Amino acid sequence: MGSAAIGVLVVEDEEFVRAGLRAILDAEAGITVVGEAGDGAQVLGLVRRLRPDVLLMGMPAVGPVAATRHVLASDHPPRVLILTTFGNDSRVYDALRAGAAGFLLKRARPVEIVRAVRTVAAGESLLFPAAVRDLVATRGRCGGDGLRGAGLTEREAAILRLMARGLSNAEMAAELMLGLETVQTHVGDVLVKVGARDRPQAVLTAYESGFIDPHRPV
Repeated sequence: MGSAAIGVLVVEDEEFVRAGLRAILDAEAGITVVGEAGDGAQVLGLVRRLRPDVLLMGMPAVGPVAATRHVLASDHPPRVLILTTFGNDSRVYDALRAGAAGFLLKRARPVEIVRAVRTVAAGESLLFPAAVRDLVATRGRCGGDGLRGAGLTEREAAILRLMARGLSNAEMAAELMLGLETVQTHVGDVLVKVGARDRPQAVLTAYESGFIDPHRPV
């Protein structure tokens, strides 16, 4: 994106929430709301026309899961950030599985909303460790071979656990005393080995397989 502003498409069926999000984001330097909609059925057409960098999407009538899948299959897919009232909403889990970069609670403070948009626009994921553990635990889908067949090295296993803690690449580099490029390489290798397209999918796979116990802090 270079120095260009981060383009955000806001899709939210509650008009006052949508207006508030636009006001918060448009007030920030380097962020521009390129469009908005109150109906999830408009998402794909708007993404194709406006080509936003980030899709900030509430729980539209067509459902965030279907919308996420359709958007990410488009020619110029944005990063998808789900906006939810409840962190334990099962649709959040399914949207992450479908490729959403993260989720944010509607009651988040303006500074948190701005930070979330910047985070996903930069290619990072936005995961709240406690909320993700709750999501996985409520689905009752934990257990398996613990990714033994994935062939993760000791370092890669450590990287995956740090992902589950919600650490960014820079934070992982500091934690492990490694270079940022080295961490980025390890992250890419982890995604390939666990068969995930992105960090949220890798973290969910780690929980589902039993590699990480959702009933214990990471």
